[in-house]
Amino acid sequence: MSMTPRIAFLASQTGDAQDALAALSARHGQCEPADADVLCALGGDGFMLQTLHRHGSLGRPVFGMKLGTVGFLMNQHREDDLLERIRAAEPAVLRPLEMVAQTESGATVGSLAYNEVSLLRQTRQAAHLSIELNGKPRLDELIADGVMVATAAGSTAYNYSAHGPILPLGASVVALTPIAAFRPRRWRGALLKADTEVRFRVLDPYKRPVSATADSHEVRDVVEVMIRESRERTVTMLFDPEHNLEERILSEQFEA
Repeated sequence: MSMTPRIAFLASQTGDAQDALAALSARHGQCEPADADVLCALGGDGFMLQTLHRHGSLGRPVFGMKLGTVGFLMNQHREDDLLERIRAAEPAVLRPLEMVAQTESGATVGSLAYNEVSLLRQTRQAAHLSIELNGKPRLDELIADGVMVATAAGSTAYNYSAHGPILPLGASVVALTPIAAFRPRRWRGALLKADTEVRFRVLDPYKRPVSATADSHEVRDVVEVMIRESRERTVTMLFDPEHNLEERILSEQFEA
């Protein structure tokens, strides 16, 4: 990275984020993401995920500032010392999940997920799913509202609200978490090595249709979904040292 990094500022559509975009780009200049040394995302966690999906293939580090409702993946918003903060920031390298979904119509849809891939019932009737790990059947029938596979970065989000475990960053594990499981009644999910290939099959797709969502990309009427950690893609997020992502994940586990 050059002494004065070239920054591409990206902002959500909220008024606060747009005001910050105008102020910061006037102060530091603005360039296209492909020409930047650093991407600076202004918004909430949802906008950060949008930024990672849209520009993650560029391989540029991303420094986020919270100008939204949820900011677990963001740093505090301050405009006066941005260059110093970027230089001092600690990197967190994230490897997303790859989802490949087969639909009832025969289509194959691929997507990435930095937080989680979730399968959910589309109607009032519970989903009936089977689970294979690395090609070996592990659960013949899960009856539930749904099920998800979550990364460490995503483990404090939807996964945690579904009573899944919070995962330490860098532990190379993912969480397999049921959503309102009915059978097996006491099954709480599993911790898996991150390179495990997880395959869900929808056992009654016509009577009990299921959708699959990778972060915010939804695919409806799926019959089979394969999930595994990406072997090619990584993204680097930058955090202020006093409140880095590892510390945030740890803090979540000790909050009253």
